[in-house]
Amino acid sequence: MTGRLAAVGLLVLTTAAAPVPARADGQERLHASEEAALIQLERDWDSAFLVNDTAFIDRVLAREFVAVYPDGSKGDRATELANAAAFNQKIDSSTLDDFTIQFHGDTTAVVWFRRTLVGPSKGQRLEVVYRYLDVFVRRDGRWQCVASQSVKVPA
Repeated sequence: MTGRLAAVGLLVLTTAAAPVPARADGQERLHASEEAALIQLERDWDSAFLVNDTAFIDRVLAREFVAVYPDGSKGDRATELANAAAFNQKIDSSTLDDFTIQFHGDTTAVVWFRRTLVGPSKGQRLEVVYRYLDVFVRRDGRWQCVASQSVKVPA
């Protein structure tokens, strides 16, 4: 190996052999607390969407927010707020679960979860499942979403 490839190989070997430091108890407790706060924020955002509470959603979305919707279309903050304002479907229940949260430093979090919607469609009970990935940044002491992507899980 020569040049950059050799340096990359050496870096990979060195990094793979390096011990991973354990998180301090204080950091673990902080992240557990922040995980709970982010899960609640996701649930509150979901509830706000269902009742057209655009004021709440406006506080959650960062100014540079970008979304990719299940149909592959892309939207920005204004699109998401318009979607929330126009939402008028009958939903019997919306359940968010199966959360996974990763922190990158103290100011960035990636949240994955499942959303299950149940409601009537053409006289029948319909259940639709989505997977979400949301990226949050901490600004001025609160979490704001900068990016979101959702995909519909095939039935």
